[in-house]
Amino acid sequence: MFDDITSRKCDPTPDQKGLAAVISAAPPKLRNRMRTEECPDIAAPELPDSPSVRRLLKYVSPAATTTTCMDIVNRFLDEESLYALPVVDSANGAVTLLDRHIFLEFFSRPYVRDVYGNKTIVHFLNTKQMTYQCKTPIMVDEASSIDDVAQIIIDAGMQHMVSGFIVTQNDQYAGIANGHDLLQDITHRKQDELYYLAHYDQLTKIPNRMLFNDRLTQACREASRKATLVGLLFIDVDRFKQINDSMGHRFGDLLLVALAARLQSCARDCDTVGRLGGDEFAILMDMPQDADSINLLSKRVVDSMKEPFQLLGKELYVTVSVGTSIFPSDDAEIDGLFAKADTAMYEAKTKGRNGFQEYVPGLSIYSADRMSLESDLRAALRNNEFVLHYQPQICLATDQVVGVETLIRWRHPKHGLLSPLHFIPTAEENGLIVEIGRWVLREACQQCRRWIDARQAALRIAINISALEFRQADFVEQVRTILNETGIAPSHIELELTESIVMHNVGAVLAILNELKRMGIFL
Repeated sequence: MFDDITSRKCDPTPDQKGLAAVISAAPPKLRNRMRTEECPDIAAPELPDSPSVRRLLKYVSPAATTTTCMDIVNRFLDEESLYALPVVDSANGAVTLLDRHIFLEFFSRPYVRDVYGNKTIVHFLNTKQMTYQCKTPIMVDEASSIDDVAQIIIDAGMQHMVSGFIVTQNDQYAGIANGHDLLQDITHRKQDELYYLAHYDQLTKIPNRMLFNDRLTQACREASRKATLVGLLFIDVDRFKQINDSMGHRFGDLLLVALAARLQSCARDCDTVGRLGGDEFAILMDMPQDADSINLLSKRVVDSMKEPFQLLGKELYVTVSVGTSIFPSDDAEIDGLFAKADTAMYEAKTKGRNGFQEYVPGLSIYSADRMSLESDLRAALRNNEFVLHYQPQICLATDQVVGVETLIRWRHPKHGLLSPLHFIPTAEENGLIVEIGRWVLREACQQCRRWIDARQAALRIAINISALEFRQADFVEQVRTILNETGIAPSHIELELTESIVMHNVGAVLAILNELKRMGIFL
């Protein structure tokens, strides 16, 4: 009789297919979506993706296989909170799980107690009668994940959410757990996960713009009450788009993760490092002593980039530009603090990048208006507001002018003559650099044509080509078309390419370079 129950536990019938009676041999799934091998979790609180059922385990003293049915009925009646009772054999192996409601309902029927009351639970369960519906219990190892058990319950039938399931350890009974606690655990974890997704950057695992703004708001309120300061550092990676274009987006992502970690190493424990989007980061410096403390942190950030990044077997040096603003002396509003820190950061870029700049009254806030700048750039192309200057190239041996290099300037209707530092980074970000580059090539060729027509010396003109422009599918054809339209010999043109262009997709780059050389263009 006892052996019959044991075989039913270990060998599920075909009708029980999909119902794992014992899954101790199956490893829990690893669905850790917050980490990758190359991108370690560097800042955010850990979220257990699928903890084991061990955390739900509750030990309930089991009934032995020799316990009588009436003893079990009386125990259910005495212990009102007992929703299920496990039954174990003499070796402490789990045999079944008795559901309180089903068991008591069956033994409340007429004559049932008289017939089965003094029978052992083993004898009762092995009786071939069809009126008592005893479901095959779910038994799981304590190392099984909660999410896996939830799926097993869904597949087996939701009645197990009420009766619960047996938890074993090394095939020995360890306790039971119920569906209510399981659902509550999953719900809490999903709520934590939703909060995490809403407040943390999924790539770098540091606070995103929403959480950073919230902490900045709280810090400013606290500073108002205590009459203290709050420092804001706005950090932008110099030429990040070129890195992405030349090394690939995967490399760029890994660089952002490493950058976040390095920025955190610069900040204090009480400060907040956040990623605002793209290659833009920010540091909230809580209660700095004075402006010098903020400048000291800015210098530490800039200096930290002197150490190269080792990524995917490559060594890369990166620089950043930092702009700072202070609450409440620079601005008492969050938006104003960001705008002024952003303006200071662009001022640092105009001074050559790889540095920091604190906001001072009088700095133009023009560069903070990205949308206005982009709109003005498009208008500049339509209205022919760009102009080329030509810097002579002199041969030191002969002291003769052998060529010129093109230098673009923007004759802005409101802001006067602007250097490339004021608009090229934005043009690279929004793709306008391609159209600007084609205008430069055409204008330089037309100027060469004018020099030739005026019987002046036909100097070779050197023209800088951006990585984005070079990677256009029709780049070679565009160059050929402009040369044909202006009637300029290819030998009068020298295209200057940055090293980053040839570091990505080398085969395609060499094919383009060889085609340009065959045309007679100098490189």
